[in-house]
Amino acid sequence: MVEQTANQALPITTGSNFRELGGYESQNGQHVKYHKLVRSGLLGELNSRDLTYLSDYGVRQDIDFRSNDEVTQTPDKVPVRATYHYLPVFDYDQTQNSQSMHELEIEYRDNPNSGHERMLKVYHNLIADPHAKKVYHDFFATLLANTEDNEAVLFHCTAGKDRTGMGAVFLLTALGVDSETIKADYLLTNTIAAPHIEHRLAELKSLNAHQNVVTNIQSLLTVHPDYLATALTEIKHEAGDLKNYLHTDLDLSDHDIKELQQIYLV
Repeated sequence: MVEQTANQALPITTGSNFRELGGYESQNGQHVKYHKLVRSGLLGELNSRDLTYLSDYGVRQDIDFRSNDEVTQTPDKVPVRATYHYLPVFDYDQTQNSQSMHELEIEYRDNPNSGHERMLKVYHNLIADPHAKKVYHDFFATLLANTEDNEAVLFHCTAGKDRTGMGAVFLLTALGVDSETIKADYLLTNTIAAPHIEHRLAELKSLNAHQNVVTNIQSLLTVHPDYLATALTEIKHEAGDLKNYLHTDLDLSDHDIKELQQIYLV
């Protein structure tokens, strides 16, 4: 068994934004167990060393939130002993993290705010889209079946920040983690994925991309408090607050919440 990490980042070298959710404290004084929950970006480019690391770490379920086009373009490399679950939140990549730099440069040359504005729409859709709600319900069904200690569910999209980020927000809320800690975990993408983000921006600049394009791509590659705030505003509109949303829109029962806390807290 791999030793637990001192912080949230996992030492994956051929992927981005791989993070342990263990260690976070719930409001009742318990903590999220280690080796039970991992969030991440793309698995399709992992080398054998990283795949072995994830298998040894305990990953037994691989939940893929990406669209069909994304999966076709870069299929998951599934860790040995892990079961693959295809749960597409959207029917296409609304976050545009899978598009080429050339495609993005054509789209984002004119308005320097269009990337930020697009992400606000994405976060509204993550909350309001009936299909997304069903997928997140199914995500919890997989979490509820993961009852063995030291066996982890890994959930991911392409960048591991938007579809995956809201999955983590829902999950940590169900586990009773406070809102400030949840927000901090959400924003941690900008730190942990910084090398990947900086590499892609440097690639753009090396191609002499227009500054508007660079600004917009940065909005697509990062997370921002405004994005999460947009999601929370839509949740408030639909259900009053996050806890109610878990019940009314993701169809979790009080028993489900209790079971999740028994499985994932110590």
